[in-house]
Amino acid sequence: HLRSFAKEGVVVATFAPWPEHDNGYGFLNGGVIATVLDCHTAAAVMLESHTRAFRDADGSPAMYVTAGFDLKFLRPAPRDRDVSLVARVVSVAEDEMVCEGALNADEKVRATIRAHWKRFRRRA
Repeated sequence: HLRSFAKEGVVVATFAPWPEHDNGYGFLNGGVIATVLDCHTAAAVMLESHTRAFRDADGSPAMYVTAGFDLKFLRPAPRDRDVSLVARVVSVAEDEMVCEGALNADEKVRATIRAHWKRFRRRA
């Protein structure tokens, strides 16, 4: 249910955690944070690819997959209220992109991500 939007040179979203996203101590689970940030950086990569009109040989939009990411947990994230997400592509090549992002709550950065995305090409 994550909806990401371009805004002023970045991609933003709001994530509303569910009770099931609790880590057992009243905070947002780290695996959920990783998943949400991975999905959100995907939106930034897809927007960049679309903007640059990267296409496969058959004309379909270029596809990218997560090649890896470095995630840092800076402080606990609340589970009982919305958190905000921001992401921006910092390095672009047709075969690879790097995206940085953050999960914020109460005007504080709770987690950051640096995600590497590789171009996916179907094999015949």
